[in-house]
Amino acid sequence: MTVTVLFEDEHLVVAVKPYDVLSEAHAAQPSMPALLKEQCGCEVYPVHRLDKTTEGLMVYAKTRESAAKLSAMIQKNEVEKIYLAAVEGKPDEQGELTDLLYFDRSRNKSYVVRRERRGVKSAKLRYECLGSYLLDGHKASTVRVRLLTGRTHQIRVQFASRHMPLVGDRRYGSRIPSEHIALCAAELRFTHPITGEELHFSIEPTFIQKSR
Repeated sequence: MTVTVLFEDEHLVVAVKPYDVLSEAHAAQPSMPALLKEQCGCEVYPVHRLDKTTEGLMVYAKTRESAAKLSAMIQKNEVEKIYLAAVEGKPDEQGELTDLLYFDRSRNKSYVVRRERRGVKSAKLRYECLGSYLLDGHKASTVRVRLLTGRTHQIRVQFASRHMPLVGDRRYGSRIPSEHIALCAAELRFTHPITGEELHFSIEPTFIQKSR
């Protein structure tokens, strides 16, 4: 398997993670660090992650210096990540979703809860509805999402808790069949940690390509 590389220099590489590939190294499963090591001929260091079930843009460091600087930028929300998703139903034209989330590791599932307790974290995102349509007889909508926090399955559970699960996301209640969950990290914008260059990348999600 090869991955699409959109940018590479001696400090970092920006690539598109396919569905069903891990974003972090794993000895027994396909992973981005292993694939990029083979393609680029060097080790890469993960500085953020995407779920295995999500496709999209990722940046990897090629040196420990750039890894440290990118990690610090991500902690300060200086790396902008925009997601596109297809949800069941029709949300408002735009909005902000705020919840308390609890991730159950034994079930690999997040839940919206009402009060704070051990393991519960606040979650917030902003979204814009880009359009609605019929999909397999069900109303669906494409949304553009900016995460203000980064929680496990955050986009999936926050929309599902409002009866708008992501298309194909059976774990969170989707009724529309799909080979993959309709979620993509579609835009990535940040300042190069070494050169100071402003970088911006965008891709068209597979679920949009297949809907044509």
